[in-house]
Amino acid sequence: MSDVSTPTTVTRAPLPPIQTIWSLRFEKFRSHRIATTSLIFLVVLVLLCLCAWPLSQYLGINPNKTNLLARFQPPSAAHWLGTDDLGRDVLVRLLYGGQVSIAVGVIATFLMAIIGVAVGVTAGFIGGKVDAVLMRATDCLIALPLIPLLIVLGSIDLTKIGLSAAAANSPIYIFLRIVIIIAIVDWTTMARIARAGAMQIRERDYVRAATVSGAGRSYNVFVHILPNISSPLIVAATLTVGRVILLESTLSFLGFGIAPPTPTWGNMLTNAQQLIISAPHLAIYPGLLIFATVMAVNFVGDGARYAFDPRAENEGRSH
Repeated sequence: MSDVSTPTTVTRAPLPPIQTIWSLRFEKFRSHRIATTSLIFLVVLVLLCLCAWPLSQYLGINPNKTNLLARFQPPSAAHWLGTDDLGRDVLVRLLYGGQVSIAVGVIATFLMAIIGVAVGVTAGFIGGKVDAVLMRATDCLIALPLIPLLIVLGSIDLTKIGLSAAAANSPIYIFLRIVIIIAIVDWTTMARIARAGAMQIRERDYVRAATVSGAGRSYNVFVHILPNISSPLIVAATLTVGRVILLESTLSFLGFGIAPPTPTWGNMLTNAQQLIISAPHLAIYPGLLIFATVMAVNFVGDGARYAFDPRAENEGRSH
């Protein structure tokens, strides 16, 4: 009789799921507990601010309507955080003010990124005289004191350049003016980061090969340069949002930002500075929100740096 061997079945271990670079970055960010907690806080805060209009309708409150007979009321069912010196609901105004302050931070950062990336990539990729001119202009802007420069630009009378008084004093124009002013004076960090990345990437072999093959500058910029410098730019933009919120609050506190009755956390602090003894809570609420929001944004930026920077893992392990 011949031995008949029974074929054996080899069981292979299942292959691990393929992870993309973005999924790996997400996992690293999620492992940063402070950054994750801060991101959850910011999401909840934004959702609460977006609920300002439904909440005001539910409570029957006009955030800008004054009622001198209801000044300094304590928290109640009608006014959950009480009222201010003009009888206006504090909670609703905080939520509306959060909409403005956070919107200024996000939109101004977006415009700053566009200006800074355009200047930095142009200077770093083209080089030569173009790089020298753009970077010297950037250095001149860096040399100017930021807050005084913002105050000077914020005090410009728009009616002198042909804008009607009604339009110049409308909330939307004041909002856009603050956003544009901050964006055009604070893009230098983005420009330097973009320039450094463009100078490094333009020397890579694949960029030179694409150039030899007939690829134009715009192709190299959008296909090779921008995707490869996106990581440090995202981290810088995340950290910039908190600084812009602080700048807007500073300008509003000094009286050169968004003017009342449109609420922002900065001008709410301005209104409360004369009442710091009699009604300290009117300064504590917006002050705490500014502090917590800026700190949370900075923690999220630190988590983004940890997720995007491959050297950050070793740094995290060493600490």
